[in-house]
Amino acid sequence: MQASFFQWLIGRSKRMVNSIAFYPALIAAVFVGLSILMISIDYSSFGTNIKSTWKMLRLRDASTARSIISAIAAGLISLTVFSFSMVMIVLNQAASQMSNRILDKLIGNRFQQVVLGFYIGTIVYSLFLLSTIRDIDAGIYVPSLSTYLLILLTVGDIFLFIYFLHYITQSVKYEIIISRIHTQTKKALQHTCRLDAIGEEAKSFQGQLLFTPVSGIFSGFNRDGLLSVLQEHKARLSLFHPLGKYLLEGIPFGELVTDSPQPEKNLAKAIFLHLFITKEESIDDNFVYGMRQLTEVALRALSPGINDPGTAINSLHSLADLLAFRLKHHPATTAYDEKGNLRLTTVEPTIEQLFDQVVLPIWDYGKKDRLLQQEMHAVLLQLQQVAPHPAICNILLAVEKQASFRMIQNA
Repeated sequence: MQASFFQWLIGRSKRMVNSIAFYPALIAAVFVGLSILMISIDYSSFGTNIKSTWKMLRLRDASTARSIISAIAAGLISLTVFSFSMVMIVLNQAASQMSNRILDKLIGNRFQQVVLGFYIGTIVYSLFLLSTIRDIDAGIYVPSLSTYLLILLTVGDIFLFIYFLHYITQSVKYEIIISRIHTQTKKALQHTCRLDAIGEEAKSFQGQLLFTPVSGIFSGFNRDGLLSVLQEHKARLSLFHPLGKYLLEGIPFGELVTDSPQPEKNLAKAIFLHLFITKEESIDDNFVYGMRQLTEVALRALSPGINDPGTAINSLHSLADLLAFRLKHHPATTAYDEKGNLRLTTVEPTIEQLFDQVVLPIWDYGKKDRLLQQEMHAVLLQLQQVAPHPAICNILLAVEKQASFRMIQNA
């Protein structure tokens, strides 16, 4: 029960942080604090002294301040609605023409969240300020400092909106989205695959089987926490499945070996607290997921309804760069504790499995397209030069065979 709750908590926290409303809500809370601070300064002796000294910072009466704030609040509400509408249009277009998987790249984009947060924060600021103005206020007792700050914030929001229009029209371009997926996946690859040669072969253990407590996707694990638990109990754990695999509840997940003939009952629960089985995947935790997203973009581009081989070729180029890095760098499948004792072995997809998951689907779907056929052949030849591998040779043979068949047909 504790492990299930922890997995649920991890999933909920990730969804909350990646939500389109996370940063706007955070920034709005900051603006609430700013409004309270500015109103306190306005009505303090320090604020009234400033307004007494600098007459240009005064407002004549409460109605003037109320009119300015009301106009700004109404205008910013319209601006926010329009900006949200543009974001929704972009998301709808991306989902219909590319893939639902890439929506996270747009929803999780920090810049547009910050822009919307500034809009909402300024609206909240103006409403809080409006609620403090009294009809009996006049001269130095009108919150003019807060009002002038609101005017400056509004000018900043207008400039943000102008740049937001440019940014949102650029972000929906296929090249931009593919580039973002490629960049994020490359970072995950560099973090995971650090060995220049194939690492030590994972040793198989014979011990107690562990079973998945819930159904979901094996999305990652806390390496340091898991090693600490295994070291404390003098245990070794061998995982059966790679990251990104969907697991049903109750199937064998790994094998646990301890020095004691009867392992503690709570050890399995402690282990699963550091294993993440969620409903969603993340590129940061699993680079293969990023590669699959590029494959899905290519397949959608090759579909009859879209028929855009150029986008498929762009995805293929990004995949080729990622595969070239993976061919020359390898992930570690073993982990040791502080004393150098083997504690954990993991499973990583092989090169053959990677090509089968991310390259062959594109070839199966687009092998009759001449542009894709030529580009696939050129990319595979370069990959073979970078790091020769039997998996590349097998696909090259299929590509050359298809090209020869086309030439015979056209003869």
